[in-house]
Amino acid sequence: MHIAVIGTGIVGVATAAWLQRDGHKVTFIDPKEAGSQTSFGNAGSISPSAVLPVGMPGMWKRVPKWLTDPEGPLVIRMHYLPRVLPWLFQFLRNMPEAEVTRIAGAIRGLLAPTFDCYTPLLQRAGATSLLRRNGCLYVYSSREAAERWRFGTELRRSLGVEMKCVEGEDLFALEPALRGRFGFGQFAPDNGSTPDPAALVQALYTQALKDGAEHLRDAATGFGMRDGLVHTVELADSAPLEVDGVIIAAGAWSKTLALKLGAAVRLETQRGYHVTIPDPGVELNRNVMAVEQNIMINPMQMGLRLAGTVEFAGLNAPPRMERAEALINVGRKVFGTLKTENYTTWMGHRPCLPDSLPVIGRAPRAENAWFGFGHGHVGMCGGATTGREIANLVAGRTPGIDLHPFRAERFRRA
Repeated sequence: MHIAVIGTGIVGVATAAWLQRDGHKVTFIDPKEAGSQTSFGNAGSISPSAVLPVGMPGMWKRVPKWLTDPEGPLVIRMHYLPRVLPWLFQFLRNMPEAEVTRIAGAIRGLLAPTFDCYTPLLQRAGATSLLRRNGCLYVYSSREAAERWRFGTELRRSLGVEMKCVEGEDLFALEPALRGRFGFGQFAPDNGSTPDPAALVQALYTQALKDGAEHLRDAATGFGMRDGLVHTVELADSAPLEVDGVIIAAGAWSKTLALKLGAAVRLETQRGYHVTIPDPGVELNRNVMAVEQNIMINPMQMGLRLAGTVEFAGLNAPPRMERAEALINVGRKVFGTLKTENYTTWMGHRPCLPDSLPVIGRAPRAENAWFGFGHGHVGMCGGATTGREIANLVAGRTPGIDLHPFRAERFRRA
């Protein structure tokens, strides 16, 4: 079939690659360069252990302090508060332990096969060096401090995630640069990362073009429907594109298109910031998550990347790069010798649902339209699996994972 894939982030290009393995013709629809938006600036984590939803039991107690802390992990711009309140209310409803346990189980199903799903795509693209599997280290000031996060750690273990306790010299043997600031860690050996998320997306995209895909640099605005099927994708500046099927993988920009296909999803952008330091004077061997500081630190090809902040302000408000500056200040506290000259900053839009689960599955109003968006903080982790499962749905095959928790119908139908 001829299938339009709307979006060229990690979910879109991975979906295209899996569709091409089944022999489908793919046309990308995106006015932007592949991998230039949210996928460009994420923390690069590819971690099957990242199963915990954003909203955890008791988190609401810490929100007031975060909102008044200029270096805190959460900001809500006042002009946007009335608009985001309904989303926040639904977010709070997903914080009880039973709900968190259910959600984590669904995310585990999505993330567990991530390396199996990435490997064949990167092998074909000749880009296996962009995927490393050397574990991730969650670090705390002490064993006692780690007890505050015990529920999440035990939930991970109950879902089959290996988490090895390391402290003292065992911890510093893994990461010598952590000496003097952290006393306890949990090592997840099955995790990994990419040294360049934008290059990974570009590699899959370039291979898709070599395998016959085309790219219309235009914005999708709607769909021509007949007998419950999408026949055309309407474009902002071009004639409608005739298709046999369509995939919505436009990240934070998917909400309006999903509504046109019958799904009223509560999609919100959690604006994320990062800083990348080209010559930090600090050497790390792998992803490190400083849990108490809520910051992910990843050694990348272009330098040391620090990420881990959330801002609610919508898609159109200009960035406030003081949010990135706050990450620099936290980094200096984590690493006393951190050099910060010539660092770069970035802001992007994480597409998030209030239950921390993406939308994956068929559109309610069209037999030949499918969704793959809303991955929040686990886009790189779950992008390849999402692509495989959408290809399974397109082909009429039984999905490899349980997709019921990700259905669009869990929200009000349009």
